[in-house]
Amino acid sequence: MLEFISRPWPWYVAGPIIGLMVPALLYTAGKPLGVSSALRHACAAVLPGKAEYFKYDWKKQGGWNLIFVFGIFVGGAIASLVLHGGEAISISAATWSDLSALGMTDFSGFMPSQLLSWSALGTLPGFICIVVGGFLVGFGARYAGGCTSGHAISGLANLQLPSLIAVIGFFVGGMLTTYFVLPYLI
Repeated sequence: MLEFISRPWPWYVAGPIIGLMVPALLYTAGKPLGVSSALRHACAAVLPGKAEYFKYDWKKQGGWNLIFVFGIFVGGAIASLVLHGGEAISISAATWSDLSALGMTDFSGFMPSQLLSWSALGTLPGFICIVVGGFLVGFGARYAGGCTSGHAISGLANLQLPSLIAVIGFFVGGMLTTYFVLPYLI
């Protein structure tokens, strides 16, 4: 069993499992799947009454969400430390070639350390990717009324037009960044 769960699952197994989580969470907790509101709940818990945006009963609305995010963190840590076994991350030869053409040289982790690491934070490209990109993702998730997982998994499953528009925007933004921003940052 450990050997089965320690290998990456094919999309046709993992996708339906994620897809079944949407109705399971809606049925058991009456909540849509998504995590972007967890930051708001965390801020409301730590800074009660400091801003109008955080003045609400976060325990009633967000307690489950914080537990959900904590579970994601713990599950990711367990998978990384126990199940991964120190194997190198494998990417396709075409992806390797495309990233190399952009100037990437370090393929040892999940993220390109040239742009996303503590040492890269002191560089202009790293600052743009980490700080500016992080702000834009956070602002966009709140402005769109949810994150990529909330819109793409829950919203589309519920046939919500705003979620379809948001997901199209996520993909267009990702494509524009990949082809018109990333080449100039490296």
